[in-house]
Amino acid sequence: MKLNFLVAVVVALATTVFADPDAGPSKIGALDAPKFYGREMIVTGTVAQVTIRPTIVFLNMDKPYPRSPFALVIFPAATNQFSNLKALKGASVEVQGKIVNYHNRPEIVLEKASQLTVTGAASGK
Repeated sequence: MKLNFLVAVVVALATTVFADPDAGPSKIGALDAPKFYGREMIVTGTVAQVTIRPTIVFLNMDKPYPRSPFALVIFPAATNQFSNLKALKGASVEVQGKIVNYHNRPEIVLEKASQLTVTGAASGK
């Protein structure tokens, strides 16, 4: 039993010490985002809802608000970098950025279009 624990510790340390620093952020699903607050990650999911307001844009992932497990937020200063946001509804996307906790909900603030990659076309719903 102790030997298995020791082996697990050595493997974990070796993985940490020899990890590729140039590998970039890890890819996770929207449901896993709360586990990674404060970290730069690539989050995958489907845009379930696009809400465009004068002062903010929300892209709710996997389910519409309030059941959405993860949101993308775009403030007015950056909205001109994104074209036809409404067309993203139903699309599979990957988004890269720092996951923040806003009112106990994970989100990434999008500041440039390069943070968002469409990986699958909208299903037409």
